[in-house]
Amino acid sequence: MTRKANVAIVGGGIGGLAAALALRQRGFEVTVYEQSPELGEIGAGVGLAPNAVKAIRSLELEKELLAIGWTAEYQVMQNGLDGRTMSRQPVAASATKFGAPHLSVHRAELLDIFVRALPEACIRTAARCVSVTADRNGAVARFADGATVESDIVVGADGIHSAVRTSLFGPEAPRFTGCVCYRALVPAADVPPGISMKDAVLWMGPHGHIVHYPVKRGEVLNVVAHYDSDAWTEESWTRRCDVSELLTTYAGWHPALLDLIRTNKSWFKWALYDREPLAQWSVGRATLLGDSAHAMLPYLGQGAAMAIEDGCVLAACLDKSTDPDEALATYEQLRKPRTRRTVLASRARAKENHLASPWDRFKRDVRIAIRNRFGKDKTVFQGEWLYRYDVASENESAGSPEARAAVAAGQA
Repeated sequence: MTRKANVAIVGGGIGGLAAALALRQRGFEVTVYEQSPELGEIGAGVGLAPNAVKAIRSLELEKELLAIGWTAEYQVMQNGLDGRTMSRQPVAASATKFGAPHLSVHRAELLDIFVRALPEACIRTAARCVSVTADRNGAVARFADGATVESDIVVGADGIHSAVRTSLFGPEAPRFTGCVCYRALVPAADVPPGISMKDAVLWMGPHGHIVHYPVKRGEVLNVVAHYDSDAWTEESWTRRCDVSELLTTYAGWHPALLDLIRTNKSWFKWALYDREPLAQWSVGRATLLGDSAHAMLPYLGQGAAMAIEDGCVLAACLDKSTDPDEALATYEQLRKPRTRRTVLASRARAKENHLASPWDRFKRDVRIAIRNRFGKDKTVFQGEWLYRYDVASENESAGSPEARAAVAAGQA
């Protein structure tokens, strides 16, 4: 572009702020509009695979990230009933193999390093977007208080219930996955024997699984328990439930897990949803990123990573093209295949984790054993294709002749 575009980002979560940082790096005028009265993330952990860490490195925040991050000694897969270890892979080697470490962080701390890197004036809170209109000349965002904002480009980073997405493509209900999640943060001093404070652990059992790993530099254990159920479909992350519900749900699971569950009398509960991958992300000068474009299940630990990557690639595309329409088309052409594959792979992982039949679980465990011994991909989640990706290299191709040719041929 001969003039740097004015960009309005709807949504002040991890993806929206990452996009704002990437755009400001390249000289764009950016304003983030967040519906909540103040910026903040639900108090829970988030895993950042090497591809996410490399994306944050490109935002020049790796030092700050390493200061809040924790690295496991091993990623471990265990049987949720008898405790048998099915896979145990060292984590430290990933830093050499993939160019960055695996890290676990607290969501609020991750959001905070993004906020501190942005000027206060570029973030507007208590600004709930209700609709967006866009054409080839620009985009207009309308807010609940009656205000309107005209921008060269509007980016919807407003999550699975995106108002921007609905404005561009019409209403569409998210897909309930038939799974309920429970979460808690357990102080390290309260973690019972038999539960590792050094590893990231996945326990798999019939109809569910439990994941735990430390956050806040090992001071707290983040615990997330998943279970197949269609009896409760509320999406709120702040609904509390009594520990007795979990003890009933996971009755018969390994005693160490039941001891871990008992450490918290009150847990948070929510239902898991995702969406079908979109065939198109942009209309006129408005586009989507993160969950608004490709809401996915958490079973590959890639939701935050994909949103951050989106923001970085979007900024590079806008920076390298003089034509905003071409830039948005290139952005889609670069991002849709990877995010679609991740959405579908996360769904497949959900089925693999929750096999109900003892025979199916036995066959799965044999496959894991063979893979551990003979497979080329030694990662627990078979994620080398995810972890090798470097958004900095992708950004180099954002304005390439090949990317332009793909867009011109209608491949976006």
